[in-house]
Amino acid sequence: MSMSKTLFQQAEAHRRSAEYGRAVALYQKALKQLKKASDINGVLDCTISLADTFRAKGEFTEAKEHYEDGINLAEAVDDVTSKADALVGLGLSLRALGDWKEALKLIDKANGLYKTLHDKKGEAFSIWARGGAYRIKGDIKKALTDFHSALKRFTALKDKSGIGYSYCGLGGSSRIAEKFGDSGKFYSSANKSFQGLKDRFGLAYSFCGLGNVCRMNGDYSNALRYFKKAETLYKQIGDRVSYAYTLWSVGTSYMMLGEYGKALKSFKEAESFFKQTKDPRGQIYCILGTGELEYLSGRKDSAVIAFSKSLKLAENYGFKIERGYAKRLLKAIELGRGLPANLP
Repeated sequence: MSMSKTLFQQAEAHRRSAEYGRAVALYQKALKQLKKASDINGVLDCTISLADTFRAKGEFTEAKEHYEDGINLAEAVDDVTSKADALVGLGLSLRALGDWKEALKLIDKANGLYKTLHDKKGEAFSIWARGGAYRIKGDIKKALTDFHSALKRFTALKDKSGIGYSYCGLGGSSRIAEKFGDSGKFYSSANKSFQGLKDRFGLAYSFCGLGNVCRMNGDYSNALRYFKKAETLYKQIGDRVSYAYTLWSVGTSYMMLGEYGKALKSFKEAESFFKQTKDPRGQIYCILGTGELEYLSGRKDSAVIAFSKSLKLAENYGFKIERGYAKRLLKAIELGRGLPANLP
């Protein structure tokens, strides 16, 4: 086996065990050699895998560039499957950067390609991805429909990983819909799936979800226990975005417990990660959280400025749910009641 193929396979193994930093280094080495050997199919596979790994690490701008390269290469060699894979990946990256409109377009395009290829797994994956884009948009009804559809498809394919991630999607969307009982059931099922698969990323995701269910039920000590488990795993994996969302949940739990110093520390740390990864939605949540702390510390004007800034950002990006939260908090100040708010 050629040196480049060996490097590529080593990188794939590291990616499978969520050792993303090591995987990236090996993919980059392999890519150099594949380019030297003018192995265009090898370059294509390596480019898309590299993009997937950057995306998993929360480095969405890097991922976006590699997916775009992947799409061009796939078109050059007329590899429709790789083109569809890269389109979904690009959609997922843009979704994380707040551009859900473009994400939906790309994911739908990929879905059409998978259909022409009769690629059932690809179809299920693109429907799952679309559900996530609808969730970011704030169209929770469509998100739930897509996640249920993806779950059904992955179940028919006996794809355990797909089943687990569909449960996570359902868990998160159910929480936003304030169906906390459903959310708990879905995240528990996801957690069971990921224990069996030994999927560290999936486990972290489901621990965070279970923590949020406890938080919504006012059980903050168990919420913090689950968040700790998620934090440990995300730190090991090096996924800054998911870690940041966990930190926001930790901050909100501390705020509800009246531990404002701890809450502020978590919000500030989360916000710095969201800025690094250019995640506008995460930034909105942190501005809202810090605004609540300002209000609770008697600085009403600062709170109004923070909530208004969040509202403007949410409107710019077309985030329906976050826009609603910002309006709700502004209204609470106006009426002089209802803070802190335990936002889903």
